[in-house]
Amino acid sequence: MLKISDAHWERIRPHFPEENIPDGRPGRKPVPTRQVLDAVLWILNTGAQWKMLPQSYPNYKTVHRRFQAWAQQEILRGILIDLANELRDQDVLDISECYIDATFANGRGGDLEIGNTKCGKGVKIMAIVDCAGLPLSVSTHAANHHEVKLVQLSFDFYMIEAMPEVLIGDRAYDSDDLDDDMRGKGIKMVSPHRKNRKKPKTQDGRELCRYKRRWIVERFFAWIKHQRRLLNRWEFHPENFLGFVQVSAVVLLLRQF
Repeated sequence: MLKISDAHWERIRPHFPEENIPDGRPGRKPVPTRQVLDAVLWILNTGAQWKMLPQSYPNYKTVHRRFQAWAQQEILRGILIDLANELRDQDVLDISECYIDATFANGRGGDLEIGNTKCGKGVKIMAIVDCAGLPLSVSTHAANHHEVKLVQLSFDFYMIEAMPEVLIGDRAYDSDDLDDDMRGKGIKMVSPHRKNRKKPKTQDGRELCRYKRRWIVERFFAWIKHQRRLLNRWEFHPENFLGFVQVSAVVLLLRQF
């Protein structure tokens, strides 16, 4: 079962707001945030419905309400930013060569930010990872958007200040406009040319040798999609599904400490 250690909890604890009830006011005592997080990890790991949360955890309505607040207030994103920058300061993150890609998740709940594709309705989970496959950006978008158009949105969720030196993607990222845009940011974009490309080739064959290591980002998706809640988007609100993706990324970064 997916859990975090006491040491890891103490590292991220300051980010979470604790609910307080004034002394003398009647009512139940607030549920500790650690218990809420453990319940969220159970939902993330099993993919079960909220109401199926075991009785050993807090009431599912309380857990859902608190988790939704974390997602909407971008508390989880703040944790990712702090963890990523701390790892960067410790030279754990290597951004000399980074990878970008997307994976598809079926859209089962709600209609907000869900797009129609040949695979059916769903969403795309976009990610940028470093040389070791550690997340530098995670975001979710309607699946009917082309990945080239989602690159800039992915950088809107980028966690550290330093940009990648080289960004490697598959054929979906073969775009001269994207190459120029990345070059303006000081990033070398590497991706194989599409077979139906009509414009002259621009990629250096020696640079394309790096493409063989693109399995690193595929491994990242295998890591996070081991959590069953990410196989399908059941949440009506898109920020809640993004919250689950961010929790999964938080767990990955915590394992580096």
